Amino acid sequence: MMSETLTLGKALNHGLRRALENDPKVVIMGEDVGKLGGVFRITDGLQKDFGENRVIDTPLAEAGIIGTAVGLAIRGYRPVCEIQFDGFVFPAYNQIVAQVAKMHYRSLGNVTLPIVIRIPYGGGIGAVEHHSESPEAYFAHTPGLKVVTCSNPADAYGMIQQAIISDDPIVFFEPKRRYWEKGAVELDAPATFPLHASRVVREGADATVIAYGPMVRTALDAAQAAAEDGRDLEVIDLRTLSPLDLGPVYASVRKTGRAVVVHEAPGNLGMGAEIAARITEECFYSLEAPVLRVTGFDVPYPAARVEEEYLPDLDRVLDAVDRSFGW
Repeated sequence: MMSETLTLGKALNHGLRRALENDPKVVIMGEDVGKLGGVFRITDGLQKDFGENRVIDTPLAEAGIIGTAVGLAIRGYRPVCEIQFDGFVFPAYNQIVAQVAKMHYRSLGNVTLPIVIRIPYGGGIGAVEHHSESPEAYFAHTPGLKVVTCSNPADAYGMIQQAIISDDPIVFFEPKRRYWEKGAVELDAPATFPLHASRVVREGADATVIAYGPMVRTALDAAQAAAEDGRDLEVIDLRTLSPLDLGPVYASVRKTGRAVVVHEAPGNLGMGAEIAARITEECFYSLEAPVLRVTGFDVPYPAARVEEEYLPDLDRVLDAVDRSFGW
């Protein structure tokens, strides 16, 4: 088995390349995805190798990108759309929630829309307004859409391929500040771990920390720091936001008795609220403390010079763990 050390961004590139090789109906489309290779170079070299009919530079028109993808999908193609930045998805929001999410249901199951919508999301790169959003809750709230997010290169490589072969429309969130982080990727291995499944990424006995996307690394760093103080934190990478796979979460919380949910998006009606409610419903008699949330603040994403004050970090995660033990 061939294993390579790749950045998360390069792993996505390899996954997209494999998908293009495996199915001539796969097409990639978006702003600057062709000649430039995407603003983060995720599609670098793909137009050169597969041609302008497979890797398509589109106008700066997100509603047009998704609307065109709907037509392509109805005609048997598997479009992979890149939204250049998270905050740019909103012009396409109507197409996604009114067409992409509903077509299968509206057609009584006769029409499938195997569309993947790739969205680099989250902060931490010092960007300007509309370039550091975390809009995942909007899409996870929408019936008919599936929503996933990778946190490491191995998952990025496998999950993007699994998303593309799925007959369901999938919103695929990519943690942009983790694009340059490296990890081992088995390029010849089939993606056998289910796409819509969460995973325990660090075992522990004292408290459960639940995270996804860019916050998984933060949670792991917090667990490492906690271990130096004698606390053993279990960390779970959700991976899938709709449908949620909370079986491993419940099993963990029943073991540890404490849960902390971490995400970058604002706390009000965020993913953490749903996860906390479900843990409370399912694990009430196992809980030693309320389920706590560590999130972004309920304000528009701030200017880059103060974004580190906004983003959940190791200290805020550890503070929540301490508060949990204070009960």
